[in-house]
Amino acid sequence: MIAFNEEANLPRTLESVRFADEIIIVDSGSHDRTVAIAESFGAKVHIHQPFAGHGEQKNIALDHCSSDWILLLDADEVVTPQLAESIQHVLALGDRAPWRAYWIARSNLIFGRWMRHGGFYPDRKLRLFRRGAARLSEGVGPHSTPQFEGKRGTLRGDMLHYAYPSMHLYLEHMDRYSTEVGKLIAAKGKVSRSPLAFFWNIVLNPVATFTYNYFFRLGFLDGREGLLLHLYHSVYVSWKYAKAWEDARQ
Repeated sequence: MIAFNEEANLPRTLESVRFADEIIIVDSGSHDRTVAIAESFGAKVHIHQPFAGHGEQKNIALDHCSSDWILLLDADEVVTPQLAESIQHVLALGDRAPWRAYWIARSNLIFGRWMRHGGFYPDRKLRLFRRGAARLSEGVGPHSTPQFEGKRGTLRGDMLHYAYPSMHLYLEHMDRYSTEVGKLIAAKGKVSRSPLAFFWNIVLNPVATFTYNYFFRLGFLDGREGLLLHLYHSVYVSWKYAKAWEDARQ
């Protein structure tokens, strides 16, 4: 995993993976107790690695792994006992495992509620794979994912994602992510040059995103928290295109 100022999340995460043969953490200069906590769990911490991007940073972590199988985690994710049992079963099979990479279902805690609809569950992520079988995509901002060619299996059990415990934290992240993604959109030239494209990306695309996730994907079943999540997620869509337009104009 990669980490930066994760002292609040790290003990819970590392406690859930005590079965691992090794724990590799690439820290990008934390100034809280992140490094000390990681070392107390026996993790190998590679510090003073300036943040190079989400995919780039995680690939550095992959390069330091020596075990045959790699489990990729974020610092705010927890492996449930059922998932841990599934992973250990794959590890016990070794070369006899039927797949070289596995999907893991992720459950997201947002505003104090475990989201079950609207595209936020099962939210499958490719996180367990043979060493050397996958690399993270680079230059794509915070949404970097492992790239793997071939068929994948699916593990039993969930990975718990303590994503956004508060509205303040969610809005702060969406503001930062939209700035990062906006620069990538601008670099690719997708900057809403025509009035019609501008109106679509800034207004209609966010409305369509909200309608699809909240109504067609049943996000309304997640109560008030679901309403707030999908409302502000659609605002994030508008922000990233607006920031791309502004970056290109400048």
